[in-house]
Amino acid sequence: MSLIHQLLGDETCDPFLSMMNKCPVLSTPTDWKETKDAHMFISDLPGMKKEEVKVEVDEGRVLHISGERKIHVDEDDKNNNKWHHIERFHGRFQRRFKLPENAKVDQVRASMENGVLVVTIPKQEVKKPQTKVIQIEGN
Repeated sequence: MSLIHQLLGDETCDPFLSMMNKCPVLSTPTDWKETKDAHMFISDLPGMKKEEVKVEVDEGRVLHISGERKIHVDEDDKNNNKWHHIERFHGRFQRRFKLPENAKVDQVRASMENGVLVVTIPKQEVKKPQTKVIQIEGN
């Protein structure tokens, strides 16, 4: 029983819930939509403030969305209340997306409203490599 408790924590009654809380993909659902002008990443982060979320693009053209969702404990919880079940995700999360060549990584914009993060990355036209014909010399 102790091994199961170590793997699943306090959520031994619901292993799926435990897996969801430990998996950033399941706990931070993100959609990627491409329009004619931009790539848009839309992440559901209910209850989070923009100060708790970090958006970065590294030199390898990888978009990083990260943060930490903390359990809200007020003064009543410390003294009087007892939690019986917690299903909402808490803890650190990070999502990474490899951006295509047409993403203008120097013009990334992010906004957050009602717990929904929207990262917009404008697109640029990618020049296709030109083929140069080489004349063959000789007889």
